[in-house]
Amino acid sequence: MREVLLILSTVFFLTLSHQKMMASKRNLYNESCVSIPVNGNSWYISHSYKDVSTSESYAKLDKDTLRTYFSIRQNCKVSIAIVVKSDRDETIDAIFGNIKRSVNIKHSSLDTIVIYTFTISNVGYNHLDLINSSNTEGIQVSNIIVKGDFEKSKINFVRDEFYWGKRGPSVHLLYSIEENIDSIKWFYNEVTVPNGNDVEGSFFMSIGFGEGYFGIQVNSKHERRILFSVWSPYKTNNPKDIPQNQRIKLLKKGKAVNAGEFGAEGSGGQSYMKYMWKAGVTYKFLLKGEPAINNQTDYTAYFYSPEENNWMLIASFRRPQTSTYLKHFHSFLENFKPEQGKYSRKGIFSNQWICNKDGLWVEINKARLSADNTARKGSRLDFAGGVINGQFFLKHCGFFDESVDIGSEFTRPFTNKRPDIEFQSLP
Repeated sequence: MREVLLILSTVFFLTLSHQKMMASKRNLYNESCVSIPVNGNSWYISHSYKDVSTSESYAKLDKDTLRTYFSIRQNCKVSIAIVVKSDRDETIDAIFGNIKRSVNIKHSSLDTIVIYTFTISNVGYNHLDLINSSNTEGIQVSNIIVKGDFEKSKINFVRDEFYWGKRGPSVHLLYSIEENIDSIKWFYNEVTVPNGNDVEGSFFMSIGFGEGYFGIQVNSKHERRILFSVWSPYKTNNPKDIPQNQRIKLLKKGKAVNAGEFGAEGSGGQSYMKYMWKAGVTYKFLLKGEPAINNQTDYTAYFYSPEENNWMLIASFRRPQTSTYLKHFHSFLENFKPEQGKYSRKGIFSNQWICNKDGLWVEINKARLSADNTARKGSRLDFAGGVINGQFFLKHCGFFDESVDIGSEFTRPFTNKRPDIEFQSLP
């Protein structure tokens, strides 16, 4: 199928370029041509839960709008075509920028249809909308072909690993500890999700450490969770493969907390509490980590709810073959639902503190931006981080253009607001 597409695309653009060359005397070899797969770069925009399958070669074109995103980081002219197959003659609408064109689709097993030549004046993310106003389901689109006088290094889209590309780039704040402090037993952080940013599929991870993570999620319209997990030292994506002597042991858990195992992205012990936390409200997180007997480490997570006005125990896990205090502090923002990767979201992370085993509190005010492979290889550029109103923030998805370089370093002002916690009174 890929070979057929390449042959058809080449024939189409050789013909088109010859016509343009005669008119503008432009050399064909000075232009670039890329084929953008819809299954990694397109969404149905009218429905939050309807999605283009990442495993199918084609997306059905019905009355809902099929939107395909790509980024071109230079001003240029481009010719756009679509690779389609249809079981009947049909007409669809194509919209790029503020230009709308009707496109005739012929009954064909496979065809490349020219739409129009456009000028890219919006440097960064652009999108092509395709609409089948007749609401039939006989048209399927596989690729969007873009040809023009741009450098190939200036165009970005998801070329492979479509599942991860549609989830969008995950971004991280790696916290820097300036003072020489060891035996860190406690890590404290605060998270605020601004109003309108509590998009379904979001994980606002407040406390990340060397062996696990702790934060809040939007699981559905009617369910939100506080999640705390610890990885097993045994490397596997299937928790059933973990040897008994390397399994995470649950020591205790809070009321209404579910505890079990997790897999797919490493494996280990997981706990969560269903809790309808609210956007615009600041929530506090506290993690304890210290060595236990027989080369093991205990991790205990607490969540402070202003609605409940008290600290709540989430869970305490024991990790074998590990003897350590807390280290590798970070926060992250991710989307775990591919169909939600078209929506932007932001998380605010504020007032980070660590405390060692002797009770010495130290405030953290420096962080560095990191990101996953989707961002690092340029599949998605819609990610950012920094400081806003004296607080760290992370932002991703939604195809915005205000990107920040991976590795950027940020410094927020000190708050000097040490957490007021009586450790002995914690549940």
